[in-house]
Amino acid sequence: MSSKELADETILAGGLGFMDDSYRGVIPGVYPSTTYERAEDNSYPSGKIYTRDHNPNYQQPEAVLAALEHGEQAMLFSSGMAAATSVIMALKPGDHIVVPKVIYWSFRNWLQTYASDWGIETTFVDNGDLSELKAAIKPGKTKLLWLETPANPTWVVDDIAAWADIAREVGARLAVDNTVATPLLCNPLDLGADIVMHSATKYLNGHSDVLAGALVTKVVDDHWHRMANIRASGGAVLGPFEAWLLMRGMRTLAVRVKQASNNALAFAKAIETHPKIHAVMYPGLESSAGHRIAKKQMKGAYGGMLSIRVRGGESAAIACAAKLAIFKRATSLGGIESLVEHRASVEGEGTPCPADLLRLSIGIEDVNDLINDMKQALEGS
Repeated sequence: MSSKELADETILAGGLGFMDDSYRGVIPGVYPSTTYERAEDNSYPSGKIYTRDHNPNYQQPEAVLAALEHGEQAMLFSSGMAAATSVIMALKPGDHIVVPKVIYWSFRNWLQTYASDWGIETTFVDNGDLSELKAAIKPGKTKLLWLETPANPTWVVDDIAAWADIAREVGARLAVDNTVATPLLCNPLDLGADIVMHSATKYLNGHSDVLAGALVTKVVDDHWHRMANIRASGGAVLGPFEAWLLMRGMRTLAVRVKQASNNALAFAKAIETHPKIHAVMYPGLESSAGHRIAKKQMKGAYGGMLSIRVRGGESAAIACAAKLAIFKRATSLGGIESLVEHRASVEGEGTPCPADLLRLSIGIEDVNDLINDMKQALEGS
């Protein structure tokens, strides 16, 4: 059967039917070789030349991810940042991009610090403001719109289809960071996007033990080939064992995302009215400003990420985090364990993140344990 006829859960669990060629093992092995032998006629019968962009361990996760995102091809990278920055570096000097103000901090910081060195002009606009987006367009120069939704760490939701319409009108591409939603909850390419990016370190791997990134394209074109060349020539590639671990993690993506999403919604509802909580930021709540759009473009669930704003400001938020027992005080997100982080401290001066905000990555633990842990921490602080 074609992958287009299969459910996401079947694609993931079966890994699109890839098997070990030598022994018919249901799990392909790790291929550590860096180089591949030519045939006597000087050709490469395996189709592989050098591991920098031809390692066999890339094939399965790339094929699975392309199928999940309904794209033509996928590429693995050494990190989410390597994937994201390659999209920018594949542009040309003088090009202009438009980006929301609230996105993953490391990428925003890279754009502010280094994009101009590549001759790329960047304009930041308020999330959710399509009029400001339209006003930021520079006809003939704007070549890329970059969107992250839900946006880290306030989880504001932007309308992907509306952004895609604007991109098409001005002849620009739309790239969407789909890390938080995952392809199980949202498919930006189906909504008009041209490129999807994942920090595969997060939900795709899901076990907090692999650093990886990925891109998926709707159409293989010159820009895609430029990104592939940047990956190969810059060496921003994943090791074979890491690619193997990533695929192992992806096989359970469906069950992990379902459990984390269910937990996050129940958690958000349970603490939304707590007297020491100023606000719960989660698109799954009907009270969320982005709920209507999220309901339209997400597939029945809203992911495992949320943030809370603690009454009493920065000191109260940090004190609350310190008293949590089940939540681990650590950066990152999307693993099976629940994490908490005071984001303003991490992002520093210029952050759009409120000082009283704690970012929560909800894992797959018993949700009542998580709720009780948060309540005791709030009351103790």
